[in-house]
Amino acid sequence: MAVVFAGLLNRVMLSELGFPGLLVGGALAFEQFVAPSRVLFGQISDAHPVGGRHRTPYIWLGTALFCGLAVLSIPLIFHVGRLLDSASQPELGLGIAGLCGLFACYGLAISLATTPYLALVIDRTSEVERPRAVGIIWCLLTVGIVIGAIAISLNLRGLDGITDPALLEPVLLGFMAKVVVVVLALTVVATLGLEPGGVRDPSGLASERRDDAITLAQTWALITSSRQVLVFFSFLVLFTLALFLQDPILESYGADVFGMPIAATASLNAFWGMGTLVGLLLAGLWIVPRLGKLATARLGCQLILASLVLLALAGLVGRVPVLQLVMLLFGLAAGIGTNSALVLMLDLTLPEAAGTFVGVWGLAQALSRALGKVVGGGLFDLARALQQVFDLPASTYAPYALVFSAEAAVAFAALLLLSRVNLRQFREDTGRSLSKVLALELG
Repeated sequence: MAVVFAGLLNRVMLSELGFPGLLVGGALAFEQFVAPSRVLFGQISDAHPVGGRHRTPYIWLGTALFCGLAVLSIPLIFHVGRLLDSASQPELGLGIAGLCGLFACYGLAISLATTPYLALVIDRTSEVERPRAVGIIWCLLTVGIVIGAIAISLNLRGLDGITDPALLEPVLLGFMAKVVVVVLALTVVATLGLEPGGVRDPSGLASERRDDAITLAQTWALITSSRQVLVFFSFLVLFTLALFLQDPILESYGADVFGMPIAATASLNAFWGMGTLVGLLLAGLWIVPRLGKLATARLGCQLILASLVLLALAGLVGRVPVLQLVMLLFGLAAGIGTNSALVLMLDLTLPEAAGTFVGVWGLAQALSRALGKVVGGGLFDLARALQQVFDLPASTYAPYALVFSAEAAVAFAALLLLSRVNLRQFREDTGRSLSKVLALELG
């Protein structure tokens, strides 16, 4: 589903239907803008079991909802495309609002399904087993991206050369219907029988007062009271932006600059995913043990920066194999950087406030992914507008080059911030800050 939304629909909206880049990025970003709802859904699944089960009913409900919304997104996207062509008001405004609202509801449904799922992982694993379980989840998530990209590429080969929306819409709608059936079946098979009924308190901590049960205001007080927390929070925001700023326009880059059909641009996610999987394993098994966490994170940022420069230069060559190779290298850099960032996140999480810190780090990533989609689409529109304002030669390449250059600058800024992270000082400063926050709460 992630590949369909971030690797197929964005390209169709931007290249085939002529949506403005800001609209594409902004609409897709609403999935991440609702990320704070994960806290609420986690609390609901803790406190309100259904049929004696805290997790699986919410996983199934959330999956059914986001699958239904995914099918509805196809006719709505094409309807907005027709409204853009006719420029009819106020119908166009209502259509855009409906599209953004649908993606927001899709994000809420994703949160409803995935938050109890991660809680189920915690319920079913011990502290010793949990790091391995998380590692397996990340690897299989990447494998899913690769399989999804290949499946899309194989199923949509019949659309090569077709740009007529009237022909595209029924094919994409039928394809989405097949996808949601597979997703629903996989979800049921994956979770059936994993959670025994009648479990009142799977965590065993409902009645126990925990230090990580801190309010949002106290969480903000904790962040702002420690310079090191702010530094690492800012690094995570910039690091995530450096990975996902090109998200809304990458497949259209392959279409407009390299002349790739829909099926071929969807396969770019497979190259990125394979590189990411290798990077995750390489960093976890070999690089981090030898170089250390901070040095590996620094290496990951440097490789991401180099990959973005190569991604921009690949457009000057205009050869598809070059783009595919760069995507593989970009994925490798992303895997190394992501692995080290995750390890750093665990190191920079105090056990006595684990829930708070994990929530803060997760929120930083989710909101910066949303910001990346909006800014990426906005920069693309800005470059096209500047070409018209200054009467510059029409170039399909220039707007994409601007987005990649800005993304490379963000990666460089993340690298600079990383040099200011100090593990020892973080623990000292944050430990004192946490004591103050908890003292204020008790007082």
